[in-house]
Formats: sequence, structure tokens, C-alpha cells
Amino acid sequence: MTRPRLLIISFSRIEADARLLKQVGRLSRDVDVHTVGYGDTPPGARSHIRIPDEMPIWRYDRVKVVMRRYRRAYWDNSAIAFAARALQGSKWDVVLANDVDAVGLALSQDAVHGVHADLHEYAPRQKEDVLKWRLFVAPFVRWMCRRFVVKANSVTTVGQGIADEYRREYGINADVVTNAAPFAKLAATPVSSPIRLVHSGAALRDRNIMAILDAVDATTSDVSLDLYLTPNDPGFLAEVSVRADGSERITLHDPVPYAQLSSVLNAQDVGIHLLPPVNFNNTWALPNKFFDYVQARLGVVIGPSPEMARLLQAHAFGAVADGFSAGDLTRVLDALSADEVRSWKAASDAAAEELSGERQSDLWAEAVHRLLGGAHTRGDA
Repeated sequence: MTRPRLLIISFSRIEADARLLKQVGRLSRDVDVHTVGYGDTPPGARSHIRIPDEMPIWRYDRVKVVMRRYRRAYWDNSAIAFAARALQGSKWDVVLANDVDAVGLALSQDAVHGVHADLHEYAPRQKEDVLKWRLFVAPFVRWMCRRFVVKANSVTTVGQGIADEYRREYGINADVVTNAAPFAKLAATPVSSPIRLVHSGAALRDRNIMAILDAVDATTSDVSLDLYLTPNDPGFLAEVSVRADGSERITLHDPVPYAQLSSVLNAQDVGIHLLPPVNFNNTWALPNKFFDYVQARLGVVIGPSPEMARLLQAHAFGAVADGFSAGDLTRVLDALSADEVRSWKAASDAAAEELSGERQSDLWAEAVHRLLGGAHTRGDA
């Protein structure tokens, strides 16, 4: 039998996007997946339309956006216009749009069974801490939500707090598919002496990395800290390097490929993440690294971020600091014991399969199967 044809649209480098790779990999087991996005053809896709790198999705016409000529700003965007031309005359069983920018294009396609939108964050408040973005870009994003996203036949997003806000503001009923890491066949390792703390991820100032370094240097507990940071901000990474060189407890490592991350982290004891709530999405974040630490069978220490705290406390694999400052983290570290860390690592091991990316990716497959059960009609995009 001919398998259904699914088009995935994402204005990202799909072959380097962890969420998209899980999406393509899982759905290609059931349907023929075709993709549109930047970069090379992702594994599992039958075909790929590559958007030129010189057409970044964020480059909307400023005058049109400021003048609130939103329809023209959207369809005249070079990346959207290129993809629309490349897709002209095509027909699909289902189209899956990743993030708000892709939904209008998805709705304009000939999709027999409808459109699914996967929203990677709460887009209307993405950069609300930046005044120019809040004044000029946010109204355009809200227009895309009202004009396009509400017409999608089904929707998923990354966390319950974000899903609740889409429902409250736009009446969008979104299911949750977290950014869980793939299941790793690992076991919890014995607790080291000193206790080995770790933080992995992007070298960005708003990730509160300096507060983690301050806390590690200040604690009375016998601990060390390993950092695996990607050079997103080379200037900031250089500052972290200087700081690490001046501490006997802190070691900065080169970043490791994502496929190797769980096995590298497995040698550590406790993953640390303090993400200040500087905007709505930071407040409700449930990031990849949280799940990376679980798959590495580590204990986890976080700030009082509600989505992370809910899962951590439900599975008892770590501690929640009272706040996001170095002092808040120091107080947690001061009370750390090998026995407690041992229990956290065992709890991560017990929760790893339930919190794996495979379990979450099945939810996309279920959404697509529901759409394939019937034909849909929508208004024009």
C-alpha cells in the first residue's frame, strides 16, 4: 500500500535541530516524510527543499511590520516566498508546521487531512524583555497566532504552562510534547569524591552560568564542576574560561557532539541549571538539558522553575533551590551529601524510560494518525 505523505516545514536547520530530528525519525516509521527547511536533508526524509541560508526567517520587512501591514510582511518574507514557490502544485496528506512562522505557509498547502502545528515556545512573549521586540514584533506574532495558528487542526507545544497560556489567550487547545532526550542505555555510576557537578549547554549570559561558578567556589561541600559549553557567545565563553582557570574546582571542557553527551555526562553526579525568569518562556522552560541529565542518570539541582520543579519533585531525583542566585545554589550545595546524591541518581535511573524522547515522540505520531482518520477543510491562509 502507498504510505501517506507528510510534509514537515521548519525554518531551522532540521538536520541539527534535536526536536526536529526526533520528529522526522519517529514519523518516518509510519509515513513518507518530506521536509522544508535550512541545511541538508535530515535522516529519514524522502525529499528536502533547502531554503537558502541568505534568506533567514527573522528578516521580515521592518517598515511593513511597523506599519502593521502584517499580511504583506508575512508573504513577502524571502524564506516564506521561496518555500511557497518551491511547494507550488504539491499535494500532501498532512502538513506539520514547526513554530508560528511556518503555520501560515502550512495552511496554504493542499493538505487532504489537515495541518498540525508544533509550537516550540510561547511565541507572543518570546523576547518580551527587549523593548523594541515588545513594541514592534510582538503585535506581529500575535497577529500570526490569531490569523493562522487558531486554524490548525491540531497543536502541540513543549510544556503545560505554555499550553495553558495559548489556551487562555487564543483558545488553542495544545497537547504537550516535551523536549525529552532519547533514552540512553546507561546505569547510575557510583558517587565520586569530590562530588562531581556539571552544567552543559549554550555559553550565553542569560543562562546564569556565572552564578553557578560563584556558588561552586563558595560552598563548604567537597565538590567540583565540569562545564561543557557551546560557543554561542565567544566573548562570554572567554570570560568563563578565565574564571575557570582561576578556580581549582572548575574545569571548562570543549563541547561534545549531542549523540555522545549522555555517555560523557554519565561520569558526573549532579547536573545544575539555574534559569532566571527574565521572560515568560524562561519562566516556563522545560529544556533539553534537564532531560539530558536524567538520561545520564544524574541528580539534578535547579532553580524554582515550575515546569522543571514539577517533574523533578514527582520523581525525586534532585533539589529545587529557593531562588536563582549564587547564594540560593550555595545553600543547596552546602547541604549536599553522597548518600543524598546516590538516591537522586537511582531515582533518575528509575525515571529515565518514562521521561525519554521516544515516549514523547509517540504523541506526534498519535496526532498525525488522528488527522489521517478524516478529511478537513480550512479557511484561506
